[in-house]
Order: sequence, then structure tokens, then C-alpha cells
Amino acid sequence: MFVLIVGAGKVGLNTARQLQQMGHEVAVIERRRTRYDRLVDELEESLIFGDGTEMWVLEKAGIARADMVVAVTGDDEDNVIIAQIAKLKFATPKVVARVNNPFNQPMFDLLGIDATVCATTTMLRLILHELPVHKFVPLFSLRRENLEVVELEVSENSPFANVYVQDIALPEGVLLAAIIRAGHALPARGSSEILPGDYVLCVLPRAKGRELIKVFLPEESAEELEKESELDTSEG
Repeated sequence: MFVLIVGAGKVGLNTARQLQQMGHEVAVIERRRTRYDRLVDELEESLIFGDGTEMWVLEKAGIARADMVVAVTGDDEDNVIIAQIAKLKFATPKVVARVNNPFNQPMFDLLGIDATVCATTTMLRLILHELPVHKFVPLFSLRRENLEVVELEVSENSPFANVYVQDIALPEGVLLAAIIRAGHALPARGSSEILPGDYVLCVLPRAKGRELIKVFLPEESAEELEKESELDTSEG
């Protein structure tokens, strides 16, 4: 597979190294002269100097034959432009983009980017996961599939406490994937019993979150729990 990476910062460089070790062909574009000079001995002909938002630079790097384009510069506007060129001009099969500011996520979504990575969003969700006050935590999203993985706390009042998985009626499209008990993950088999104090991981369509809360945590306000779990992506 040929992967074109735009941005030779730490993310881009380490991605290139790992892909090369896996036997993939890689080309990396870097526009900062000092960074380019530092890496040229390691990456040799795989490293191209230039601005990855310019068409001729992308063409020189081989975007026309790329199986995947990875836009990981430190500028969201640049990453949007690169992703747009790859998707619309060259019909690149797979495009992955870095989102530096979660406020800009809608721009990438509108383009139909195959996958985006936002370190800020990931970190915030991990923090929410570790805070005991949150009973409903979206862990991550599969945007292209319109799915998300969420974690819910099983309280004493939950209708699913002390109930076997096979006897649980979940909303349509929701899959109970695993049970977290005392820090250990257990497969959610039909014969598995859910106990108070457990946490469960569910895979569900993104629009089903409130419906899942209402049946799993009926003593809680679904609207309030959803609001608490939302990440503030407002600018500034």
C-alpha cells in the first residue's frame, strides 16, 4: 500500500516509520525547511519538501496513485484543504485527517473524511471515563458507520442489575458488548449476570444514546446525562 503523509511533525514522522516497518511504501511532505533538513537523511527520497496544500507538490509526491492520504499538519485549515483535494480531485480511496481543535470537527465531517483523529477529544473522553461522577460516557465514535461506543454505570436501581444478558431488552440497534467489573473486562455472553457496580460497554447508533439512558438508567434524567457527557468544542 502507498500512503502519502502530509506533515512531518512527531505524528507524521512516527506514522511514517511504523508504516515503513510494516512494509508499506510511504511519501512524506514537509514545508518547514529546518524540519526537512533534519529528517532528509533518515527518510531520503521518501521526504518531499513543499507545501502540501499546493496541487503540484501533492502531484510530485504521487497523490494520484496513493491508496491513502494522511493529513497531520498542525493547522486544521491545511488539513481540510489537503483532505478535500485528495477526496474530490484525486478520488483517493482512504483519507485520514488530524483535527487539532475539536471545534473544527464539523468541517471535516462535511467532507466525508474516512477517519479523523483529535487528541483533545480523546483525552477529554478518557478523563470523563476516570471520573466516578459520570454514569454515561461516550468513549469514541465511528463516524463513517454512524456508531459510538458508550460506557454506562449499573446502579442498584437499574432494571438490569442482577439480570442475565440474555434477558435484557435493549433498544433496537444497540449491542451490549462487554461488562467491566472490578477493573476487568468480561465478554457479555447471554449467561453473564450484570451486577450493581458494574459498567457496561454498548455499541449503538449515535442517535440512540438518550433512548439507551432511559431504559438503562431510568432514575436519571437522560437529557441531563447527555448534556454532561457532551464535550465543549466552543472556540477559545
